[in-house]
This record gives sequence, C-alpha cells and structure tokens, in this order.
Amino acid sequence: MTTPALRRGLRTLGTLLITLSAISPASSVFIIAPGVLTGAGTGAFLSFAAAAVVGVFMAFVYAELASAFPLAGGEYAIVARTLGRLPGFAVLGLMIITQVLIVAVIALGVGTYLGVLWPGLPGPAVAAATCVLAAVVGVFDIKLNAWVTGIFLAIEILALVVVSALGLLHPARAFTDLLAHPVAADGSPATVGAIAIATAVAMFAYNGYGSAVYFGEETQDASRGIARAILLALGITVVAELVPVTAVLLGAPDLGRLFGAENMVSEFISARGGGTLDTVLSLAVALAIVNAVLAIVLISSRLVFSSGRDRAWPGAINRAVAAVHPRFGTPWVATVATGVVAALLCFADPKLLLVVTSTSIVAVYAALCLGALNGRRTGSTAHAQYRMPWFPVAPVLALAVLVFVVYQNVLDPAVGRPSLIVTAAIVLLAAGYYGVVLRRRGGWQLAEDVPERAGDQGATGARTDQKP
Repeated sequence: MTTPALRRGLRTLGTLLITLSAISPASSVFIIAPGVLTGAGTGAFLSFAAAAVVGVFMAFVYAELASAFPLAGGEYAIVARTLGRLPGFAVLGLMIITQVLIVAVIALGVGTYLGVLWPGLPGPAVAAATCVLAAVVGVFDIKLNAWVTGIFLAIEILALVVVSALGLLHPARAFTDLLAHPVAADGSPATVGAIAIATAVAMFAYNGYGSAVYFGEETQDASRGIARAILLALGITVVAELVPVTAVLLGAPDLGRLFGAENMVSEFISARGGGTLDTVLSLAVALAIVNAVLAIVLISSRLVFSSGRDRAWPGAINRAVAAVHPRFGTPWVATVATGVVAALLCFADPKLLLVVTSTSIVAVYAALCLGALNGRRTGSTAHAQYRMPWFPVAPVLALAVLVFVVYQNVLDPAVGRPSLIVTAAIVLLAAGYYGVVLRRRGGWQLAEDVPERAGDQGATGARTDQKP
C-alpha cells in the first residue's frame, strides 16, 4: 500500500521564516510580555533572560530529536519512536486538540488590534475570517507560503525595531537598575520568587522554535536543516523579544503609569512617540497576528495530515486528511479542515480556550525530554546528524523547570489548576482510544520514515508502508 509524501520545496531559510512567523515575536512583546511585567515589574528583564537560558536547553532537545526524526507529525511522531506507541498517541491527542484551539486563540487578537483603527469591530467574526483566509492561502505551494510569511515577518520585526529605538535612544533609567534594583509593579523591590514565577510566562513567549520539525518532510537536507532552523529560530526570537522589552523598561517615563496601563506597550509607545505611531504599530501587530495564524495553520495541518497517514482514525477520515494536492504538493484537505474548525472555535468562550491550551505544552515538553534521554539510552536517535552538547544537562534541566511550572500552575485556581486537569483528561481519553480502538485493530502502525532525496522538488511522490 502506498501513502502520500509532501513535496520538498523548502530550504532552511524558508522553514526558518515560517517558524519565526508562528512564534510571532511582535505578538509576544505586545500581548504576552505585559503579563511578565505585571508579575515581575522591572525584574521582567531577568525573567526573560532566565527563560532564554532554559530555551537554549529545550532547543538542544528539539534539535537532536528533529534531526533524528524530521517528520510532519512533529512531537507525537518523535515520542512514538523514542518512548513507544502509547506515549506517542497521548502526545498526538494533546496536540491534535490544542493546536487547532491555539489557532483560534491567536486569531482573536486580530480584532483587538484592528479595533484601534475601527472601534466596534466584531472580534470573533474577524478572527474566524482570518482563519478561513489562512487556510485558503495555506493550500498553495509551501515555498509561496514561506515568502508570504517572510514579508509579514519583516513588518513585525520593523515594528519591534521602532519600539526598541524609542526606549534605548531615550532611557529614563540606567540598565544597572534592572540588574541590581528591580522593582515590582507596586514600586516595592521585586522578589526572587516573583521573578521566577514570571520566568514561566516568559518561556511561553519564546515558545514555538521547535515547530520547524513539522516541515521536515518539505525541507531539503532536513536532518541537518531542521536542527539549524530550530536553533536559529530561538536565537532570533530571544533578540527580537528581549531587546524591545528591555527598551520599554528603560525608556518608560513613568513606571507606575506603565504598569497600570491596560495595554502597557501601547502606553509606552504613546508616551514616547505619540498616538499616531501607536496606531501604526497596532496595525503592524494585527498583521503579525494574521501572519502567526497562517503559520500555525500550516503547522497544524501537517499534524492532522500525518495523523491520517499513520491511520490514527477511522478509514474514511484517514484517507481524507492524508490527501495531498496534486499540483501544490500540500495537505490541502487537512489545511482546509484546520481553518474551518479553528474559525468555528473563534466563537467559543476565550477563557475555555485558554484553560484547554495553557498547560498541554508542559506535558509535551516533558515527553520530549524523556524521549531524548531514552533515545540516547536505546540508540533510537543514534542516526541524528545533530547531537546536543553537554548531554544530559539539557533534558534534565528542562525537566526540572517543567516541574516548577507545574507546581506554579497547581497554585493557580483560576486557570493553571483547571488546565492541568483538562490536560490529564485529554491524555486519559487518548490512552482509552488507543487501548479500545487501535489495539483492537492490531496496534498503531506508523508510516515508514520519509526518505530524503537530494533536490527533490518535483511533484508529490508516494512511498510504501512497512510495519514497524
């Protein structure tokens, strides 16, 4: 039996552009960073710096595993090959639910920032339209999508350069104040505990560099290129987020007013550059969010495509979502389905979306760290072209941080604790499906790893499945 293969139309640069667009540094600075500032005050600089260190170790884990298994299924395909079928399917359950929800969560930010120009804009309707538009564009050739995301990415990076210049060229306080005398949002000294808790939020602001692995089957020389893309994506993201956040903390004329503002970065821009500049940059952020939606739809559709190719669902669903466009070589049914479902979810309660998605990545990260350790032990990752330095420091340290993040979420009754319960429920549901459905069908048979062919940019190919 033959199964479809995606077209290798990307080089490392194209994969990097899509990955950075999914991270969306501008969205992180404008939307996520204020949460770090609220928790740590000017100690947010230390939180972002510490999160960058943790990010380096997690990027090492991702790079080695992606080098060994550069597959469109991403994390679940890796975990299934390093820890076993059941853990792999549990990760698939988490990812298949949360990835599409994340598209809706991100898309809802478009209306918020376009509302600066057009007050009263219906946010959910705008978000749904954004998801559908992203799905339509996502059907086209992956190389075209790389260029589209690259153009939008350049706009958001330019916006971050402007924000950085506003603060760094007109500092209101010394950089040493951020290091030696950080203050909380209420003006009191920032505590080590507050900075540590805010570090967990900063980690999520950098998150997304590992998503390069989803394009492993469309990237030439993937076993090397994907690892490079992951490490470069983290490095660029850290600079693109840490510098403007530092600039805001240094350049804000009044810290009390900054921390008390509903939109901290907009308050800073208005104070330093005026209302017109704030409007222009708000539009740039809206474009950045649209770009992130497109990139995440591309990522999510590869996940859905791979799950169908691996026959995780009933036969008719598998055949549909594993379909590849005969001209563009893209998973077109999976892409359209992802966009439509995400569009419908835009009308759901935003708090529900947040609860379902906020801690699932912790479980996925933990599975990857364990996969990296076990892959070295069993030799299943011995063929990787990239090997992380200082092994096993990276996965062990990352696991320690993840334990701390889980502990902090347990203490949060509003979002963190319910989210952990939902994450556990999804894992149990996936395990039940695996035991009742897949085991009765004779086990979960993963498709054969995709062979790399030098210069393969032609029409969609096919390959023969083999039982593992």
